[in-house]
Amino acid sequence: MDILVVGGGGREHAVIKALSQSSKIGKIYCAPGNGGISKYAECFPVKATDIDGMVELAEKLKPDYVFVTPDDPLVMGMVDKLNEKGFRTFGPRANAAILEGSKVFSKSLMKKYGIPTAGYETFTDAEKAIAYIKAQNSYPAVIKCDGLALGKGVIIAQNEQEAIDAVNSMLIGGKFGKSGSEIVIEEFMTGPEVTVLAFTDGKTVKPMVSSMDHKRAYDDDKGLNTGGMGTIAPNPLYTKEKADECMEKIFKPTIAAMQKEGRPFKGCLYFGLMLTPNGAKVVEYNCRFGDPEAQVVLPLLKTDLVDIIEAIYEEKLDKLDIEWYNGACACVIMASGGYPEKYPTGLEIKGLDEKGQLADEKAFVYHAGTKLDGEKFLTAGGRVLGVTATADDLQKALDKAYDAVSEISFENAHFRRDIGKRALSE
Repeated sequence: MDILVVGGGGREHAVIKALSQSSKIGKIYCAPGNGGISKYAECFPVKATDIDGMVELAEKLKPDYVFVTPDDPLVMGMVDKLNEKGFRTFGPRANAAILEGSKVFSKSLMKKYGIPTAGYETFTDAEKAIAYIKAQNSYPAVIKCDGLALGKGVIIAQNEQEAIDAVNSMLIGGKFGKSGSEIVIEEFMTGPEVTVLAFTDGKTVKPMVSSMDHKRAYDDDKGLNTGGMGTIAPNPLYTKEKADECMEKIFKPTIAAMQKEGRPFKGCLYFGLMLTPNGAKVVEYNCRFGDPEAQVVLPLLKTDLVDIIEAIYEEKLDKLDIEWYNGACACVIMASGGYPEKYPTGLEIKGLDEKGQLADEKAFVYHAGTKLDGEKFLTAGGRVLGVTATADDLQKALDKAYDAVSEISFENAHFRRDIGKRALSE
């Protein structure tokens, strides 16, 4: 089978690597792809958000499936357009991708169907929002944009002034554009966070291996929030008891709620969870694989990914037994100096072979922000590489990943040295 993967980051590289191991795979295409992906798939310079351009490319390539990976094109309705043209797809239609596209929608859905989440109110008026904050007088307070904001539309205010500034920057200052024209103000939840990605065909839900993300830029969870500086899987805090609780109170009810609303969700649904003292609660939904969660979850997948894509498209997921490897996986992100703020690009990456990998193959290097310049790989983004290793246990996986990181270099490369440390101490 020929498959076109939409996107061009580390997550897409992880999807392509998993697809390349399928016995059913023919050609793999990617748009726009990146330097490292170009060694595993034929890449085309079509932007992930260019719906008409992507449909045109699909009509030229005639793939058996189009795997739409990033949030923006899903929320914008790329799957709907591809389906209209007769293409089989992986990913939710726009009316289901709204689970990530609108925080107001997802919070309202959880309230309506009794799915556990933080208490909240929504606002479009800054004065009313500020009056609510003052009346609640509870800090930290969580202020979120309604729409997509590249993972940066959430502010945790430590005091009244920070909360007021956050409201004003979104509703009056237009910091996040249309995405911040409506906001959600939430109670602050405490407890460890867990990410669980799940395959679903709109009726059946099959959770994947859990993971633990590391969002802050620097060691000991200091610095600004990023798209993720590393991940480990499985998350040791996510016990079988917790998994059973989430299945009954969160996963199944969410899929059933979306079905009831006439918005069946097909594809990968990301559950961002917090294990609070009062049980597991939903922090957020995403309508696609997480990045860099995909980079640690997919290497542990034993079942053929093409079989899963087909079962979801044909709504026969209940007939498929999805298997996982035992052991652990760890991913360390190598980022550009200055990320997540200003950073240079175009720096040469040293230590990689002609495929963008390590010669000794002790780890797999997922390319996130790279481009090819002749034979050289150059940096082309904030998060540059996801150096990933699997092993029998987490400590061994981390040792292998960090050992591999030490063999790769580019000017001012920055990475956290404590990925997985919290998990090891549990």
